[in-house]
Amino acid sequence: MSTQGFIFDLDGVIVDTAKYHYLAWKNLANNLGFDFTEEQNELFKGVSRVESLKLLLEIGDKTISQEEFNQLLISKNEEYLEYIEKMDASEILPDVPKVLMHLKDEKAPIALGSASKNATPILEKVQLLSYFDTIVDGNDVTKAKPDPEVFLLGAQQLNIPAEQCIVFEDSIAGIQAANKANMISIGIGDAKVLHEADHVFDDFTKISIQFLNKLIAG
Repeated sequence: MSTQGFIFDLDGVIVDTAKYHYLAWKNLANNLGFDFTEEQNELFKGVSRVESLKLLLEIGDKTISQEEFNQLLISKNEEYLEYIEKMDASEILPDVPKVLMHLKDEKAPIALGSASKNATPILEKVQLLSYFDTIVDGNDVTKAKPDPEVFLLGAQQLNIPAEQCIVFEDSIAGIQAANKANMISIGIGDAKVLHEADHVFDDFTKISIQFLNKLIAG
């Protein structure tokens, strides 16, 4: 069994659910009478639902009652859940199953470390749940990335020291969280954005089996 533990973020690493968050926020903005662009949506990445709604209201220059605020939080999440209800294995990002399968074959412990409160249903929908030994998501943590809480909890549940864990992340906050936890950070995405990571790849198609084996061997 590998002495190294592997922790994956969900959104933007395993599946791209960011587009569904964007659509739900955009519809909400439109209903309030203003537009919301993909560029503005970048500010929402890795941000909690409550903080995201505050940001959205600032963008639209809107003031609403607390009651209406709470109602909007619920309706945004309901719309998002309707989108993910329709998800299937075609939504998995390129070569993710190949990487998970190889780690599983090598008996490497695998955790999910995500801010999403819907991580388990999403993994079920895309048929990847069985690869994960443990799931740490937004229901288990109180501190958002760049705080390392989600990854430290993942390491603890895998029963592996933090410094022997490898994290796959697509956001700078996630990379910073992994670095704070003394884990090896692997950025998936734009090297300019993820420059603080120990290694960066455009996507999983660029990660070789040899590289994975080196990580597994520690």
